[in-house]
Amino acid sequence: MSVDPHSKNNLVPLALSAIGVVFGDIGTSPLYAVKEVFGNHLPIDKLHVLGVLSLIFWSLVLVVTLKYAIFIMRANNKGEGGIMALMTLALQSSKEHPKRRSFIITIGLFGAALFYGDGIITPAISVLSAVEGLQIIAPTLENYVLPITLAVLALLFILQAKGTGHVGKLFSPIMCLWFATLAGLGIINIVKSPEVLIAINPYYGLHLLVELGWSGLLIMGSVVLAITGAEALYADMGHFGLKPIRYAWFSFVFPALLLNYFGQGALLLNNAAAVQNPFYLLAPTWAMYPLLIMATLASVIASQAVISGAFSVTRQAIQLGYCSRMRILHTSGEEMGQVYLPMVNWILMTCVFIVVLIFQSSSALASAYGIAVTGTMLTTTLLSYIVIENLWQWKKVASLLFLVFFSILDCSFLFANALKIPDGGWLPLFIGALLFLTMTTWQQGRTLLTNYMDDNRLLFEELDEKLSHHKVATVKGTAIYLAKSLHGVPQVFSQNFEHNHVLHEQIIVLTIVTKEEPYVDAEHRMKIRKFGENREFYRVKFYYGFQQDPDVRKDLELCRQAGIHLDFEQTSFFIGCEQITFKKQNPLPEWRRILFLFLFRNASSPIDFLKIPAERVVELGTRINL
Repeated sequence: MSVDPHSKNNLVPLALSAIGVVFGDIGTSPLYAVKEVFGNHLPIDKLHVLGVLSLIFWSLVLVVTLKYAIFIMRANNKGEGGIMALMTLALQSSKEHPKRRSFIITIGLFGAALFYGDGIITPAISVLSAVEGLQIIAPTLENYVLPITLAVLALLFILQAKGTGHVGKLFSPIMCLWFATLAGLGIINIVKSPEVLIAINPYYGLHLLVELGWSGLLIMGSVVLAITGAEALYADMGHFGLKPIRYAWFSFVFPALLLNYFGQGALLLNNAAAVQNPFYLLAPTWAMYPLLIMATLASVIASQAVISGAFSVTRQAIQLGYCSRMRILHTSGEEMGQVYLPMVNWILMTCVFIVVLIFQSSSALASAYGIAVTGTMLTTTLLSYIVIENLWQWKKVASLLFLVFFSILDCSFLFANALKIPDGGWLPLFIGALLFLTMTTWQQGRTLLTNYMDDNRLLFEELDEKLSHHKVATVKGTAIYLAKSLHGVPQVFSQNFEHNHVLHEQIIVLTIVTKEEPYVDAEHRMKIRKFGENREFYRVKFYYGFQQDPDVRKDLELCRQAGIHLDFEQTSFFIGCEQITFKKQNPLPEWRRILFLFLFRNASSPIDFLKIPAERVVELGTRINL
């Protein structure tokens, strides 16, 4: 943001902005959560209604409020939150433990993969449940629900390329009005049956679960719909700050959600037939059309937050080396976090359309929803425990209590949603598994490639010794060789020297390094070493955070400031264009080799990704047998 999230004067404006972005997903849950709970053939009487409200209340208290708002949000990586930021934070405590690092990366990537599964279902179920209000308001228009849903979603994805900067300014007032409407509708109905307020007593929720026995798992699988979006509080922390998000949650969003859920409970006590859509039937007849429009806008905003989150997570994964390079466009000159990835956008759009056409109703989609959310929650708990124990160094008893309590909570939700797998829960799991295998394949392939480069590198001392015994032709200007390895000279340099027997008068070997932290300031951007007695050799490393995009041309100015003479008109960039083949005894399975080669060959050019002046680039083909 352009304002300081730590300033007290900016607390309220940032809290209002957070309401427009952070709480869209959880804010649209009242559209379908209560309806789906009672869709499990649960009797609609006082004890059952109070039991459901109690479970929803305590889920919001324990998961969203206690776990995320109070505990998890403290585990930030220099202010940044989200599963990738948490993974990199946990990795900082495991630099000397390879097995622990491998476990952390596996957990983190699996959580990130599940996030995409959630990101596909959220736009589908949010917009679909909002438009389904037509079935209540005008039953004759029921056949138009699906076409209108697809049209709204198509418009949403098409507009992504324009950026959300201008439209985003409307998010906050719309969502503030939405939450005020949720609270108002709830209060109107609570006044008619104020006895629903005693549902804050956990006895009613526990009594319901004991009464239902194993059938209670079906109820818990639907109750989890009320807490979808909890991960967004943590994921968007870097954009707004810890205090504004907490302030917005405790002072406005949390009370509004509770009032609406309790209002729906009060409505059901007075009119059991309202179970067909207890949200829309909260409103008087004259207000239903405005409520439909407002619900659709809120669902679009919730979808926008998830789509933007998918862009952000993908960019982080690319920078950290867990995803192949893709084209990244910045849609705002002011907000560095606003990015657009065309490939991710169109893949998401295609998947969302397929999901809507397959399931065709929010009730059917509810069966697919939840498993990805609860899986991500469990991975967050595990990674947070590693941070608590190794970085914060809590007492053993306290850290274990955290792990046991929230793991039991997460596992109960996860197990409850596992029952939905045959009815649609397989979808996010399939998507998550596919993306997890893709990311781990890319990571393993890159590790093999890096190890090959390290094994075949030529050290500067060896190069200097070699040059001292050979007469080499010298050309004016500077040659910058991009190297994946952190040490020595790259293979593309050796290849150029061996074939052309010529060197530039000044040579820079440049490596881009992504740190396990979100941002690296300009003062720590560059490290430089000089080698060689007979020729000017420089080893330069540029360091970036996983939230930053490399800009080689811009940061080469730092080399000038360090005393290196650089004239871009006489500078050539040498980049290796690797042709990879695999040995038969390669440790990668055949299917992973095929997948890695596909990803490698279709990755975007490093010229665009690193912002290297294309007119000064020389690409040299090198064959690598891994």
